[in-house]
Amino acid sequence: MTFTHHEQTPYPEHPFAEIIRILGKGKKGSRPLTQDEAYLAMNMILTDQVLPVQLGAFLMLMRVKEETPEELAGFALAARESFDIADNAVKVDLDWSSYAGKRRHLPWFLLSALLLAENGITVFMHGASGHSADRLYTENMLGYLGIQCANSIKEAKRQLEQQHFSYLSLEYFCPKLHEIIELRPILGLRSPVHTLVRLLNPFNAEHSIQGIFHPGYRPVHQQAAALLNQPHMAVLKGEGGETERNPDMECLVQSVHNGELSDENWPALFPRRHVKPEILDPEQLALIWQGKLEDEFAEASIIGTAAIALKLLGKAETQEQAQQLASEYWLRRDKQKYAGV
Repeated sequence: MTFTHHEQTPYPEHPFAEIIRILGKGKKGSRPLTQDEAYLAMNMILTDQVLPVQLGAFLMLMRVKEETPEELAGFALAARESFDIADNAVKVDLDWSSYAGKRRHLPWFLLSALLLAENGITVFMHGASGHSADRLYTENMLGYLGIQCANSIKEAKRQLEQQHFSYLSLEYFCPKLHEIIELRPILGLRSPVHTLVRLLNPFNAEHSIQGIFHPGYRPVHQQAAALLNQPHMAVLKGEGGETERNPDMECLVQSVHNGELSDENWPALFPRRHVKPEILDPEQLALIWQGKLEDEFAEASIIGTAAIALKLLGKAETQEQAQQLASEYWLRRDKQKYAGV
């Protein structure tokens, strides 16, 4: 009996395997991706050229080593190319990301954003609701202020033109990234996408403001914004990871203005810390806006957050001027607006 030897055809390597190898080739052999490699990797992910097992490996390798500014810039460029926004362009003054959710305090930053909008500053907010049952996410909170979330780029544009404010969930302008964020309860960890989404700036606003939870990410966001040629951007360690100044603590704001990086400390507004509320009642958002409820922590948080945004926007030259202007906005707000539902 004779046996015919069949040569086995080698299985061709998947193009994305090289990306995984760069990130995972041991302590000495691995390295970060260049900005171009990061762009290529995210482009392949967003155009479904990556197998699920490869995506999982990529996300966790990135999570263990943590993202560099170059990687984030490459990811953001690829993501921005995937948005179908050109025909719906609208001038946005301030891009505001909201992905963390609040746990210890109510989302007072929503009233900061609405305060700016009421004074003619167009604010586009984007975010996603998460899987943490103990967190309050923006898209679930806006209804308490009588505001409907947009469900398309077109509707967001209409809201921005009519009321200077709109919130749009990530799933409506980059569904693939939204899918990846939804993997968190499966993988058990956040992924680089949680960092990336804060840099997306879908309407290409000249000013962008971001909140992070881990202080180490603050300079990474700042440097990534510079690589992306973002004209004006500010990032702060926000209360709960949202873009919200905690008035009980000193707040370091790291900015980019036309390529120049700068750091600025904003002082605590109270000598002692407040006790956090035992229960979070979202209905208080409307009551505080309408002046039916007084809360010094809430008001200081709202005004203080708006002040940082106003200085970023160039509406004030100093912290004191920004704080004064935000206070004036607050005192003369239309208390009939955002009355809740």
